[in-house]
Amino acid sequence: MKKLIALFATTAVASGSAMGAIALSGTASVSYDDNGSAASATTYDADLVMTGTAGATTYTQSMDIDGGTTRTVGVTGSSLSTTIGPITVTADMYDEDDAATVSTTGGLIADSGDNRSVTVSLDAPIGDATIGLDDSGDVTVSGTFSGVTVSHTVQDGADTTTGSASIAGMDITLSNDAGATEWTIGTTVAGTAVTVGSDKSVSATFGVTGNTVVVSHTAERASASSTTSTKYATSQKDAYTTIAVSRDLTSGAALSATYNTFDSSLTLKASVAF
Repeated sequence: MKKLIALFATTAVASGSAMGAIALSGTASVSYDDNGSAASATTYDADLVMTGTAGATTYTQSMDIDGGTTRTVGVTGSSLSTTIGPITVTADMYDEDDAATVSTTGGLIADSGDNRSVTVSLDAPIGDATIGLDDSGDVTVSGTFSGVTVSHTVQDGADTTTGSASIAGMDITLSNDAGATEWTIGTTVAGTAVTVGSDKSVSATFGVTGNTVVVSHTAERASASSTTSTKYATSQKDAYTTIAVSRDLTSGAALSATYNTFDSSLTLKASVAF
C-alpha cells in the first residue's frame, strides 16, 4: 500500500509539472433585433478561449461553441508560441477559410489557401528603438521618442508606418499602408470622449445615471469596382448613425440597447464575459 501511495504521489507531481498553468476565458450573448420593417430575429453567440502556459511557452486554442443547428464546436484559432532569448517562434496551426461571406464589402471571392505559418522573429533593442526581423523578410523598427510611439515596417512593395501620441489632451493615431493614410483624433470634453476619423466617422462616449451611451456616425461608403479577380467589388452604402446604451448588472451580466438609423432597427442584447 505504501508503495502505491508513493507511486501515485510521484505521478501527480510529474503530471502537475508537465501541465503548467491553464486559463479559461470566454463570452456569451443573446440578441434580439426587430430589424425595422423586416422580420425580427434572435441570434446567439458563445466563444471559449483556452490558454496553456509552461515557462516561456504558450498554447492558445479558441472555439465558437454556440452550436447552431449542427450543434458542433468550431475551431477559430490555434497557436503555439515560445521564446528563446531574443528569438520568438510562433506557429499558427489553424487554416481558416478567409473567403468573404458577404460580397458587398470587397472581400475575397475564394479562400486564399493554406493560412498556417511558422514565424521566427528576432527583437534586438538599439537605444530607444527595437528592430525586428521575421521569416518573411519584413523589417520593423519601433520605439517611443519624446512621448511619440512610431513603428515602421519595410516589406516588399507595401511599407507601413504607424504612430500615436498624446498632445495637449488629444490622443492622435496615424497609419500609412502602401501610401494610403488614415488617422484618428480623440479627446475628452466635459466628460464626453469624442473621436474623429479620416473616413469622416465620429463617435462620442459618455455616462448617464450609471449607463454608458455611445453615439457613432459612419460616413457614406462609395462603390468600387473589383480591382482583381480575387476580390468582390464594394457596394455603395448610405451614411448611418447608431446610438447604444449599455449597463453592467450586479449579476455580472451586461444589458445593451442599440438603435441603428440605417434600417430603423432596435437590438437588445444580454451578454457576459469571464
